[in-house]
Amino acid sequence: MTPPPWQKYAGKAEGWSDRAYAEPRAYLAHRADLVRTLGPPLLPGDTVLDLACGDGGLAAFLREQRYIGVDASAEMVAAGRARGREIVDADLNAYAPPGPVEATTIFRAIYYAADRRALLERIAGYTTRKVVFDLNPRQYRLADVRADLEAAGLDRLTTHPFFVPQTRAPLPGLALLERSGPVARAILRFRFTLICAAWSSTSRR
Repeated sequence: MTPPPWQKYAGKAEGWSDRAYAEPRAYLAHRADLVRTLGPPLLPGDTVLDLACGDGGLAAFLREQRYIGVDASAEMVAAGRARGREIVDADLNAYAPPGPVEATTIFRAIYYAADRRALLERIAGYTTRKVVFDLNPRQYRLADVRADLEAAGLDRLTTHPFFVPQTRAPLPGLALLERSGPVARAILRFRFTLICAAWSSTSRR
């Protein structure tokens, strides 16, 4: 029997966010900024539900929002709670919050979806403003993901290149290339990811 994918994090949870990124502050702060600003902006007090959140490292950079993490690794959940994070022990494929949230995020985990379209439909049912996730455009066709989003009722989509390396210190000026248009698209053919924000044109703002 194949072990669940999150089992590989057992024994690695303590201090995960500090070890997983070469420059955790730069990486997570930039990610959080895009969560707030890409697509419909988040407001102070809005709730962000972070699926497959690990130890909840993103929470430190979303101080104006209420942060709730969800992770299927009991070790990650325990590590995040030890850091004062609000984290639920659950599989992203089955979890639904007790009430609506303004934003749902999925980072480095969209490939954990047992059925991506079904997952997005579930998320759209409880998310009132936007869904934010990262996507490797060399692994997944954006057109296919867009079709799944539209089937879930998320008919608006905007993307932003994310050029902060995970395991190497960022080069000076690299993040500026995110807004370089054709140059950014050329870089994405070989490395880095897109941050995507999707929402419904009829959703409450």
